[in-house]
Amino acid sequence: MDTTTLATAQDLDFSFLALFLKATFLNQVVLVMLILASVWAWGIIIQKHLDFRRARREADAFDAAFWSGEPLDELYDRIGDAPNGPAEKIFAAGMLEWRRSHRQDGRLIAGAQARIDRSMNVAIAKEAEALNKGLGFLATVGSTAPFIGLFGTVWGIKYSFEQIAISQNTNLAVVAPGIAEALLATALGLLAAIPAVIFYNKLSGESDRIVGAYESFADEFATILSRQLDA
Repeated sequence: MDTTTLATAQDLDFSFLALFLKATFLNQVVLVMLILASVWAWGIIIQKHLDFRRARREADAFDAAFWSGEPLDELYDRIGDAPNGPAEKIFAAGMLEWRRSHRQDGRLIAGAQARIDRSMNVAIAKEAEALNKGLGFLATVGSTAPFIGLFGTVWGIKYSFEQIAISQNTNLAVVAPGIAEALLATALGLLAAIPAVIFYNKLSGESDRIVGAYESFADEFATILSRQLDA
């Protein structure tokens, strides 16, 4: 490499801001999309960790109250019409239908068990939907971000070759900036996709475990009410 080319290469700025500003408009749009997707994905990841921690804490507190020996009617009256957590909402849905299934003379309306089960299943479905909200975006980012980045890279390399042809100069100092700008899109695509895929799998597993715990509680609660129905 001659002295002039070496001096030119040393003067090049390969910082992220410099590469972004020198990129084509389309590549800048791609880079902005990937940055926003990454920030949004991390926001969902942090929020879901907080939501799942709160859901587990509320479930543990309710389990302690439910199995404390306190009569279920008194527990329901204490919870009232504004349950605090998902577990309380599922319990309240079952108890509300249990009370509605009693006639004024104290006898039960036929089909009470099926209605109670459906009420709790609806409540579980609503809580599962709330827990899984946002996870679809993580899956989308994980599957599409690498391809968006690859598109930016292909476009950037195409533009770089066009500039080489126009300038009729193939020195590394001329070629390197364009290639670096192009590869930046792939790097950002992977930076957005890898955490999204990892945490999507992790959070989906945690969500399934929490919903499974709700379903197990609903089955146990339905069993308790079934004994009273049979009695």
